[in-house]
Amino acid sequence: MQTQSEELPVAKRRWRVKVPKGSVVGLIALLLFSALASPQFLTEPNLLNVSRQIAIVGVLAVGMTFVVLTSGIDLSVGSMMAVVAVIIAHVTKDYGAAAGIAAAILSGALLGGVNGVGVAFGRIQPFIMTLGTLAAGRGLALILSGGEAIPIDADFLYELGNRKTFGVPNPTVVFLLLAVVAHFILRNTVFGRGVYAIGSSEEAARLSGINVRATKLAVYVISGICAALAGVLYASQLGVGSGTAGDGSELDAIAATVVGGTSLFGGQGTIPGTFVGAAILGVLANILNLTGVDPFLQRIARGVLIVIAVLLQGLGQRRK
Repeated sequence: MQTQSEELPVAKRRWRVKVPKGSVVGLIALLLFSALASPQFLTEPNLLNVSRQIAIVGVLAVGMTFVVLTSGIDLSVGSMMAVVAVIIAHVTKDYGAAAGIAAAILSGALLGGVNGVGVAFGRIQPFIMTLGTLAAGRGLALILSGGEAIPIDADFLYELGNRKTFGVPNPTVVFLLLAVVAHFILRNTVFGRGVYAIGSSEEAARLSGINVRATKLAVYVISGICAALAGVLYASQLGVGSGTAGDGSELDAIAATVVGGTSLFGGQGTIPGTFVGAAILGVLANILNLTGVDPFLQRIARGVLIVIAVLLQGLGQRRK
């Protein structure tokens, strides 16, 4: 009986949702500031638009969270989005939306697998590996598209990107469902605990019997699948597949992950935190647009946000 009573709190803790307090406070403060700075912010059309923007970045950030928890990084998610967007446009035109989505998800898994093989089995540094696939993927997307936007004419994809379910935009629904599944995997499965263990100490994880190479391969495949989902949402919203899709999205995904409390040193972070981080980025971008801030200055703001988040993480690590 004593063993059962000791195990019960552990099981309960696995279901507990942990979000960094600083991120939550930052989001609340940003929401209050936005409401005061622009009367348009709290209007229904604008809030729905914000949720759509958050969805694509959030889907990318969910996959990025898995990778960063293992002390890795994936710079190629933006270019993978572009490849997938072009592929779904080509396949949908000839074989229909279902085949297009299936081809997109498979392509994302394969591209993520390339990164995973290079990092896990080729022992290439994640930064270098994914930097190479970022450039190669963007070039592949431009070649497949011929440098032009390919129109997509499919009712299902249009509804996926532009309709609502119970008043919530479908891209937002996809993001929420993905976040719930990802949170469950990380907090309640052996695989999830292995991801955290590798980020905390790869050598200790190996000695404890975790298949480090297989787990690393899996997290990059997950990141590729999430990039594919983001590409599907992007193409369905705009109705085109473009080789320039997702340009700079990798920075947004990293920013959402880091601002949400996931440590770039690995082993620390949660999906709910990433959700809050994506919300902060989405609201920030929206209020900057509403107040007429120059788009180039917005890029500077995102870069500064990443630096501040990493700096605060470093200070927290040193205090511990």
